[in-house]
Amino acid sequence: MTIHPHTRFELPDALNATEPPEARGLARDQVKLLVAEGSTVTHTRFDKIGQHLRPGDLLLVNTSATLPAAVDGTWITGAGVAPVVVHFSTALDDGNWVVELRNGGTPMLGGTSGDQVELPRGILTLLAPYQRDSTRLWIAKPPVRDVVGYLQRHGRPITYSYVNRRWPLASYQTVFSRDPGSVEMPSAGRPFSFELVSQLAAQGVLIAPITLHCGVSSLESHEPPLPERYDVPAHTARLVNWVRANGGRVVAVGTTAVRAIESAVTDDGSVVAARGWTDLVLGPDHQVRVVDGLVTGMHAPEASHLLLLESVVGGETVQRAYDAALQQGYLWHEFGDTSLLLR
Repeated sequence: MTIHPHTRFELPDALNATEPPEARGLARDQVKLLVAEGSTVTHTRFDKIGQHLRPGDLLLVNTSATLPAAVDGTWITGAGVAPVVVHFSTALDDGNWVVELRNGGTPMLGGTSGDQVELPRGILTLLAPYQRDSTRLWIAKPPVRDVVGYLQRHGRPITYSYVNRRWPLASYQTVFSRDPGSVEMPSAGRPFSFELVSQLAAQGVLIAPITLHCGVSSLESHEPPLPERYDVPAHTARLVNWVRANGGRVVAVGTTAVRAIESAVTDDGSVVAARGWTDLVLGPDHQVRVVDGLVTGMHAPEASHLLLLESVVGGETVQRAYDAALQQGYLWHEFGDTSLLLR
């Protein structure tokens, strides 16, 4: 399956955020905020997001906490040994994990079933490719049963080439982080500070939790998102239905929150408690039914996230927002600037 977002742009290297805003002398909630609603685009700062929300609006926030999911190892194959970084991606129901092998920022695609990777205090064994016709992701037997505890002892946060150095795990957590399980940060929530959350609550903006554990984001262009584990609690479902019935807007903080809540919508359009795995891909063939807007960072060209954005506010609004962000020098990726897109 391939995906082709309507939004088109080229991203200059200079607009990749190479470090957290704190390293640039900014507080988390002082990054740029682009607000796009219909044909109107407004440039402001994230700590002023309350000016664009109304009493009775509901923010859905992802409580998933980021794991230090990158572990250095030695790949043992029939041809010899090679240094490798294992990116732990997703915990499967049988105790195995989906993993990606990388070296120098590049996926290593030459794996074979039965290959072993020597890791600190244990061996990881490749069992089978996770995707048909691809050897980028593998189902693997981990070195221990308690992989979360193992990663907290031996891992570090996953980073990509545009980040200029290693940053501590705290840089990859949000104020909503509670349930360890994401291997990459649910970054839309990063600009929120405790002070800003308090201000929004005092303003009458509601906040409700959902959970979706993010796997690796290093997908190829046009590749749809992989299945992810999610949980929409009963009280969140009830609150979403109440807000919609009383004229409020449901604003998801992140594409993860959109995917989770839209996976809990019934045939009659109401939201119910739901948990498990979601393989939902939002786009022209599956429009959103509940979400009225979202807070989200700036996504890479051709990313599947753009298709989700278009399903919420339409392709023209997303294109207008990205053209404006490029013109105004917004920064991309998890440490960059952000947007509020409303339909």
